[in-house]
Amino acid sequence: MKSSSKSGLVYSTDGGRMCPECRLSLAQCVCKAAKARPAGDGIARVSRETKGRGGKSVTIVKGLALDPVALALLGKQLRTACGSGGTVKDGTLEIQGDHCERVIEELKKAGHSVKRAGG
Repeated sequence: MKSSSKSGLVYSTDGGRMCPECRLSLAQCVCKAAKARPAGDGIARVSRETKGRGGKSVTIVKGLALDPVALALLGKQLRTACGSGGTVKDGTLEIQGDHCERVIEELKKAGHSVKRAGG
């Protein structure tokens, strides 16, 4: 078995999840300051994609400057409003189906600036 600097304790019953960089609990992590700024310019770009999905359309929301927890909560709200499934991948929201107009309305209600991207 190889030994690397990244291997080690990932969970402790005392502190919960451990940071792999500084080896402290996530609540006490000192290296998360570098990761604190989420990617995105604050303008939500809503588009529809079908590539690589067997012809099924997916509504994509990119550019939101939210942390992963807030992005997951917003994704849950949008999926509920659209009545469909979806996921959060790499800072983008994916909602199954063509729900661009409904997603734009919900994002405007939530106070985000929204642009329609793509055709």
